[in-house]
Amino acid sequence: MPLQHLTGTAPFLDLDLKIGPGVFVPRPETELLARWGIGVLADSDRPVVVDLCSGSGALALAVASERPKARVYAVERSEEALKWLWLNVSGTPVEVVAGDIRDVELPSGVDLVLSNPPYVPAGTQVAPEVLADPPEAVFAGEDGLDLIPAVIDRAAQILRPGGRLGFEHDDSHVDLAHLLERWFESIESHSDLAERPRFTTAIRKA
Repeated sequence: MPLQHLTGTAPFLDLDLKIGPGVFVPRPETELLARWGIGVLADSDRPVVVDLCSGSGALALAVASERPKARVYAVERSEEALKWLWLNVSGTPVEVVAGDIRDVELPSGVDLVLSNPPYVPAGTQVAPEVLADPPEAVFAGEDGLDLIPAVIDRAAQILRPGGRLGFEHDDSHVDLAHLLERWFESIESHSDLAERPRFTTAIRKA
């Protein structure tokens, strides 16, 4: 059983998130993606931000905490994860959107899309504590790419020209430019704390 299930909380940047069975436990690696997203909003007055596959709300809440003028949406479809998401966003300006990222109604002209989707290839040996996470929040088909193309497509639909996309992925996904280059430019891969490829960022083409 993960320590976070015993304590009922998980630290994420300066936040203490409510965590338990049915929701993915946020990891330190995802803090790097959150910091990147917060950084690119430094010169934005009232940005619109969407967190796809939000889970506990870690990314959405991190942005809302550091950029209080931002309008932030957290999208999640799992009923079990939504229970924790609602608990975590209570008292914050983050707006929960319940449903599948492919077809829920979202604003247009978005400035930033962040996502930590399921991305581990099926059959991968994972740490014991990962087995306590919901499988649908961890595994994504044979190559781990069952959902990432949908994240990219939805981001392309809602981002304004010049808007930013950042999403986490498996370290086996060394180069995902071929999935992005139709709609995005300035595609860049970022490493995690162990110097493994961990998240990719891009800018929506005009």
